[in-house]
Amino acid sequence: MTTDVSIKGQHSPSASPQQKASLLDSGIGGYLVQTGRLRREEAENALRIFSEQQSESSFAVLLVRMGMLSDQELAQAQSAFHGIPLIDESEFPERLPYGSRISLAFLNRNLCVPVQEDEAGLMVAMADPDNPYLLEALKMVSGCEVVPRVGVVSEIEAAFRQRYTETDEEAAARGEVGRLGAVGDDDIEHLKELASEAPVIKLVNQLIQQAVNQQASDIHIEPFEQSLKVRYRIDGIMREIEDAPAGVAAAVVSRVKILANLNIAERRLPQDGRFKIKVKGVWLDLRVSTVPTVYGESVVLRLLHSEGAGGDFKCLGFTREQEEKLRAALSIPHGIILVTGPTGSGKTTTLYAALNHLNTPERKILSVEDPVEYNIDGINQIQVKPQIGLTFSNALRSIVRQDPDVIMIGEMRDQETAAIAIQSALTGHLVLSTLHTNDAAGSITRLLDMGVDDFLLKSTLTAVLAQRLVRRLCDACKQPYRVGEELAQRLRLSASVEMETAQFYTAHGCEQCRGTGYIGRAAIVEIILLDDKIRDLIMARADSLSIARQARSANMLTLYEDGMAKAAKGVTTIEEILRVTRLD
Repeated sequence: MTTDVSIKGQHSPSASPQQKASLLDSGIGGYLVQTGRLRREEAENALRIFSEQQSESSFAVLLVRMGMLSDQELAQAQSAFHGIPLIDESEFPERLPYGSRISLAFLNRNLCVPVQEDEAGLMVAMADPDNPYLLEALKMVSGCEVVPRVGVVSEIEAAFRQRYTETDEEAAARGEVGRLGAVGDDDIEHLKELASEAPVIKLVNQLIQQAVNQQASDIHIEPFEQSLKVRYRIDGIMREIEDAPAGVAAAVVSRVKILANLNIAERRLPQDGRFKIKVKGVWLDLRVSTVPTVYGESVVLRLLHSEGAGGDFKCLGFTREQEEKLRAALSIPHGIILVTGPTGSGKTTTLYAALNHLNTPERKILSVEDPVEYNIDGINQIQVKPQIGLTFSNALRSIVRQDPDVIMIGEMRDQETAAIAIQSALTGHLVLSTLHTNDAAGSITRLLDMGVDDFLLKSTLTAVLAQRLVRRLCDACKQPYRVGEELAQRLRLSASVEMETAQFYTAHGCEQCRGTGYIGRAAIVEIILLDDKIRDLIMARADSLSIARQARSANMLTLYEDGMAKAAKGVTTIEEILRVTRLD
């Protein structure tokens, strides 16, 4: 890991004597001499001063500071020498693109003004467009190509004096922290500058890039007394990646908070945000959560790939029979379909797959989510914002007047939300939602316990799907083995597995799966399609065991049975099934 986070100025790392000498041979200094704008001895004198004082200004800007030529002359020469167009101060924006992500001090010190972002990249007015370190830093911040334009030094400086100043909100935040004595004003500004320096930018981008390469779903950045630990959650399992010195923690965390538009001065309270970054030419959405701990703020970044919303049921691990059952439930124009399971069991991914199946020009689909994880073209998605009163229930009351055919509710959290969902189903809408229960039958009794009327539930509930995620075996290295008769009986495999044709595998590990034996994840599923007998049990307020027993008599495979059936086909291992389920 890169740990040098205290480098300041645009020439970091500093130029070597050979590099500085080349400024008179092939650089802008030589061009100014050749075109008669500068005498050779003047250029050599400026170069000597530049070499001796380790100036943070570029050589070209130093020429202006020394009065050897005007900034207008320098800008014209820079434009002609580099073949980069000039930009007038009238084109400078009122508000800086990425202004909240890069400290004003960093931009001011390096004499650059982000002008606009479009398909070509981020256009930046620069006093020195030939600074590779500054160009790379801006590229890392924006996640896109930097399109340099030559700016006039005095115009850039005037813009920062008159137009680009610290906002009242930022000043208030710093003032509040200063009064509390938690973090001084200088500390906050210094932290913001550190977080905008190229080494920290590069480090955070490397962590994200590496997480993408390893197909991680989450990045955990955790400060401890002696080190900053970085862990990735890969295929549902936490893996420690590397440690960095504890001293870099504040800068790294601040960098993430700046990207997510969070308040870097607030270290006492949890914060949530999100941002987008381009990795290998593809935009990645990251959800950020921070919480204060004893040794600093712990940060978790959830990686959301845009293609994650476009999967079909087969890709998720559904069997053909399970897919047919779910498609049959989705074909009913009204009613409620629930997806249930603990956090991290893939409920949202399954809901998005269902929405993609339903997403046609003939249907109006609205969703209420907290948060909106994936943006889907053709679906009106609403982000819940409790701080302004936009709760699930309030949003649902409004969207029923939007003439929807399908409504997706991110989570059925309370009786009020459940009541509105049921009312929507009764008035001809198809409602999809999630619930936190251990199995499909438990969702039915949970709704009854929440106060939902039994006769309304039996009239609207169409299907309940429970699921877990298990790791998929690596096809390149999985090794077959035969399950002994004693183990098969103990695991009750005969309930869902044809032992004569079954082939189980163990995880071995190879270079392709990075030694884990697994690549990716698959869903194990149980689906209850409500029939008359289960509806009668709802009216009788039967317990979940009675409902599950009736569903199994109608050929429902439980989570455990579906898992063992998939293990027998080489999708996963018995150990994985036992990790996420229990023997029925």
